[in-house]
Amino acid sequence: MLKRKVPDFLYEEESYKIRGACFKVYNVLGGGIKERIIVRALIQELTTQKLNVNHETRIDVIYNNEKIGIYIPDLVVNDKIIIEIKSKPYLTKEDEKQFWGYLKGSKYKLGFLIGFTPQKLIIKRFVYTISA
Repeated sequence: MLKRKVPDFLYEEESYKIRGACFKVYNVLGGGIKERIIVRALIQELTTQKLNVNHETRIDVIYNNEKIGIYIPDLVVNDKIIIEIKSKPYLTKEDEKQFWGYLKGSKYKLGFLIGFTPQKLIIKRFVYTISA
């Protein structure tokens, strides 16, 4: 069992494995390449880490207890963490706002917005635990 490094850190073990897998893929492939190639490499790496990975799972977006749409993240890990990959020069505030909206409208509490930019790897971890 993993010794908790931070009290109340949501899905700590999975979070560290996800971050490590992203760094490994980035160190080998770099950034700015096609998103689908990054996703395939990340699926391999996360699976090697003994994580259950689903690709392009359809997630209902709920508002006022009613389904208002569908969001398809790049990956869902262990049926509890969503991952959205961006391969472009930088992540924008609009990328963050859009991802935050999808996370809040879903049943998931944790999500990662990951930018594989040509300059660096950007990992943004979002936690949403407030229920309506």
